[in-house]
Amino acid sequence: MSDQPHRSRKPGKPYRRPQKDPVRLLAFEALRAVDERDAYANLVLPPLLRKAREKEGPDKFDGRDAALATELVYGTLRRQGTYDAVISACVDRPLREVDPPVLDVLSLGVHQLLGTRIPTHAAVSATVDLARVVLGDGRAKFVNAVLRKVAAHDLDEWIERVAPPYEDDPEDHLAVVHSHPRWVVSALWDSLGGGRAGIEDLLAADNERPEVTLVARPGRATTEELLREEAAVAGRWSPYAVRLTEGGEPGAVDAVRDGRAGVQDEGSQLVALALAAAPVEGSDALWLDGCAGPGGKAALLAALAAERGAALLASEKQPHRAGLVAKALAGNPGPYQVIAADGTRPPWRPGSFDRVLMDVPCTGLGALRRRPEARWRRRPEDLDGFGPLQRGLLRTALDSVRVGGVVGYATCSPHLAETRAVVSDVLKQYPETELIDARPLLPGVPELGDGPDIQLWPHLHGTDAMYLALIRKTG
Repeated sequence: MSDQPHRSRKPGKPYRRPQKDPVRLLAFEALRAVDERDAYANLVLPPLLRKAREKEGPDKFDGRDAALATELVYGTLRRQGTYDAVISACVDRPLREVDPPVLDVLSLGVHQLLGTRIPTHAAVSATVDLARVVLGDGRAKFVNAVLRKVAAHDLDEWIERVAPPYEDDPEDHLAVVHSHPRWVVSALWDSLGGGRAGIEDLLAADNERPEVTLVARPGRATTEELLREEAAVAGRWSPYAVRLTEGGEPGAVDAVRDGRAGVQDEGSQLVALALAAAPVEGSDALWLDGCAGPGGKAALLAALAAERGAALLASEKQPHRAGLVAKALAGNPGPYQVIAADGTRPPWRPGSFDRVLMDVPCTGLGALRRRPEARWRRRPEDLDGFGPLQRGLLRTALDSVRVGGVVGYATCSPHLAETRAVVSDVLKQYPETELIDARPLLPGVPELGDGPDIQLWPHLHGTDAMYLALIRKTG
């Protein structure tokens, strides 16, 4: 069909030129980048927002516009599974046969209808205008027809229509209601254990927008300084954490710009703090972060080491990520070194370190609040790729620590195949080791399970779902 709409309109009906809405156009561009280039929204969105401010000017693109664009992007990605089920019920073809750009526009419209307080007429009108701008008039008519069907029911009514009953298929019901792939629901349920309430709370927490959490790097900044920022409150568990409760901009914080503080989830802070607090036998002079990129944990560990007169070696395989580590550590008050090295073939001698952190590459299922697109990008077979690497890195960590020293094995995934299965398998090859009960090393943090390892949860702790096992080398 021609994209010249005036040729296809009935005589006497005026043609209304579509309005170029910079907010929705930006949101569409972000979703296309995520879909086409496997980009991450948290990396794509900031430069798009800056570009829009520069192009439109602060009078036409202000903070409220930026907040709406952010909500449209993240909200659409988080609820993609639910919205796909709704759209499927409103079209006469399989979703795989709907062009991806059309599906992105439809998803943005469905989120406005079912996930925001935008009035129905405004949501439909603005989305159809967007479709006419980016898709052409013909496909905009298709978008309009689908959205009018969606608008006939609210979210609860749609879920009643498109989700199978819990009693018939619990995992598929939860997958549709809470917008997670079925295999992820199954894996999280296995890791969490327990009944329906816990898994529903966890899946719901994955769909909430996380607060920005800062870390005051010891010896360089204090929480008192950070708490002077607008809408800043103390962290829940880490003594170095400060939360920005109203979506504050961390780049506007002086200490963050100077590198004296950083953006770091409280769960990541707790992993570093637990490793630093674990008792070691003998010297405590040299620490290793064996998978240091992009540098948040390394910066906190280096600062903690400096307070004790210890040094940190931060190793990262990818040179560009090693550069990020160096930037994060710049200005650390104590000695440190950053190198680019493969952790499975380390350049250092065995038994060189008193403390070793190995925060291994993983599926990232523990950070779905921050990277909602990861849930749709990951596949169960990804575990087969990560498993050998995770085991190899843990073996390196155990080889690198001296007798009497401590290793911390960490992942940002609660999947049992990436946590306890890895630790159990590797420790069978290292009989002269023992697991340390990590729970007492995080005083005040509740619901840490039966131990000796630790699993944090978004719905219980307000953190990413970080896992930590602490291992002492005994011989």
